[in-house]
Amino acid sequence: MKKLSLFLLASVFSAGVYAQGLDAALEQSVAKDKEKSDKAITDAKASAKASTWMDRAKTYENIAVQYVKLDSNAAMVAYDAYKKVIELDKDKKGAPGKLAKEAETAMKGQGMYNAFMQTGAAKYQGKNFTEAAKLMAMAGEVMPKDTTAALYAGIAAQQAENPTVAKEQFERYMTVGGKDPSVIYTLANIYRQEKNVDKAIATLEKGLEILPNNKDLSAERVNIMLAAGRMNDAIASMKQLVEREPNNAQNLLNLGILYDNSANETERELQKLSDSVKKGPDLSKQLATQKDALAAMQGEVTRLNARAKREPKNADVKRQLTQVNQMITDKRNEIAQLEKDIQEQQSKATQSVDNPEQKIADLTKRQQEYRTAAKEYYTRALQVDPNNYDANFNMGALYFNEAVALNRQLSNMDMKEYQAKGKEVEGRACGRFKQALPYLEKAKSIKDTEEDLNENLNSLRDILKQFEEKKVVCVDSK
Repeated sequence: MKKLSLFLLASVFSAGVYAQGLDAALEQSVAKDKEKSDKAITDAKASAKASTWMDRAKTYENIAVQYVKLDSNAAMVAYDAYKKVIELDKDKKGAPGKLAKEAETAMKGQGMYNAFMQTGAAKYQGKNFTEAAKLMAMAGEVMPKDTTAALYAGIAAQQAENPTVAKEQFERYMTVGGKDPSVIYTLANIYRQEKNVDKAIATLEKGLEILPNNKDLSAERVNIMLAAGRMNDAIASMKQLVEREPNNAQNLLNLGILYDNSANETERELQKLSDSVKKGPDLSKQLATQKDALAAMQGEVTRLNARAKREPKNADVKRQLTQVNQMITDKRNEIAQLEKDIQEQQSKATQSVDNPEQKIADLTKRQQEYRTAAKEYYTRALQVDPNNYDANFNMGALYFNEAVALNRQLSNMDMKEYQAKGKEVEGRACGRFKQALPYLEKAKSIKDTEEDLNENLNSLRDILKQFEEKKVVCVDSK
């Protein structure tokens, strides 16, 4: 996943980092103040005074803002020095003294905020992303309602490959009023990478509350739902976009695609279920064949018995009779095993699905509803944009695939089934193929470079020609 970068740091903090362009003499003066402060806190008497620590806090705050190369940790030194002032400066009742109150104000002031941000920027530019994130997060502690510190702390944490801190800071950025969609998108994708789909979606939905018309966030929410297998949620989300922009051809097309994909997924589920509840056609055919063979053998036994009565001394007849009776015994054993196999197959099918016939009926109905919805939204997309290649191609493909499914039904029919309903199914298959043709031809007129489309069109024309030669009456669907 692409990470955000601190490309704005140069412009935001250009006045402070490394004190470029400032008088060298001033820098030397600050360096001397630093040396003096470092020495003072080693003196037992001086280090016991709140004023010593106040001087130190101000010195290091100045270093952090303008002379960070003197001490890259100056901001934290200043912050800790202010805390030491608060610790030492108390009146007789234990309440904060004048310096302590000043320190408390300074710890929440613009100076300390700038100090943390400047030293954080320096750490970031030195590719010490972990420290950069820590310092910028501290800037956010100084000014809790500031979005910039949270933004940059999150970016630095992301660069440091610390998703925990990145999430924490990006969440805070949104909470305190941040509205950059790229940050919202990034946060959602961190959750997505962690397979926390609920948080990813919730982040995008929160972002859409802030930026209700942002198409990228809406599209990403749908993408995450699809990746998580939440087709119904994705459809509901896309419907909201369509309701918001009813004449947006792309949204209408996308919603049609979602319904189309749902229909195809249901088709696969339906096919799998149908296969699982078949009554073993191959075994049934074998059983019928074996029973026919048994009947023939039993007829031969009847004939041989009659001959044995006429020729009681004919040893060859007795031998044949014994042989056929043994064959009958073997055949009965084969039939019994086949019947057992068929029963087991049927038992497995019924155990795997409760009321499979009803389930198949429900899936068939649902599939038809999905296809009807897909056609509706493809049609609406074409009403807005008649030259939309994808909408034309997808509508043609939908009809084509329906026809293929009907042809598959025909190929699975035996003679009895075909005589009962084969002509009707064949007419509907022809009708679907015929309905696919104008959409695919329109798609070809829009984009004539698609090799697969050209091949499909040639195949479709050949199929329709065969139907015409067979004098099949094509029946259009509604």
